[in-house]
Amino acid sequence: MLALILASLVQSITEFLPISSSGHLLLLSELGFSEQGLGMDILLHLGTLIAVLIYFREDVKEVLRGLLPKAKTRQLLLQLVVATIPIVVVGFFFGHWIEVVFRAPVVVAYTAIIFGFLLWLADNYFPAHQRLKHMSLKQAFLIGCAQVFSLIPGSSRSGTTMTCARMLGLSRTDSARFSMLLSIPAICLAVLYAFWQGMTGGLDLPSLGESVGAIGLTAVFGFFVINFLMVWVQKASYTVFAVYRILLGIGLLIYLSFV
Repeated sequence: MLALILASLVQSITEFLPISSSGHLLLLSELGFSEQGLGMDILLHLGTLIAVLIYFREDVKEVLRGLLPKAKTRQLLLQLVVATIPIVVVGFFFGHWIEVVFRAPVVVAYTAIIFGFLLWLADNYFPAHQRLKHMSLKQAFLIGCAQVFSLIPGSSRSGTTMTCARMLGLSRTDSARFSMLLSIPAICLAVLYAFWQGMTGGLDLPSLGESVGAIGLTAVFGFFVINFLMVWVQKASYTVFAVYRILLGIGLLIYLSFV
């Protein structure tokens, strides 16, 4: 039970903050604090999906209205669709290969440092004047391309998308908002893929009680983490997260050198 709470807490914090959920969950497993596999990882992501759907329910309604024939605007819907295309293509053809080749603590260490530095660079040396409603489909596609790097553990889906959005000039608030909304299709696709694996016998899912507990705890924790992040970016920068990533990567490299 303690391992389940720990995994849910780590997932909810690291999924939405730009510090990598997959990387931290992998580290927990490697260090022996949590033994969840891909099945539990997906359930934890499902919990974060529920959290983001509830928190951004007004944006979700706008996206759903865009599906109607007489919709007044489909801008946000189109932005999300275009931004999701890259990870669908790359994930379909190379997702399993990436999972096998790059799922290692040393990869998490280097990606934490590299993408931490890029996040700091983007947030401190690029303008932050553009609003999401003025973002072009080309810019949305570029953010989607950046999201592809999140397939590598330690890169962080939210971190890569926020970094690219900031480099394109989006404000901190709107870069975080679009990153959160972009997680919806990404997580949905991951969950569908996991269920398909389960049906073909390629995925071990936890018991029903553990599954419900993982989803519920992560959804609750995730909601409060999203609220913290959205309040934080209105008053402060991403620098604290960038510094954390760099220190984490350096610390992990030092640890790995002794084991």
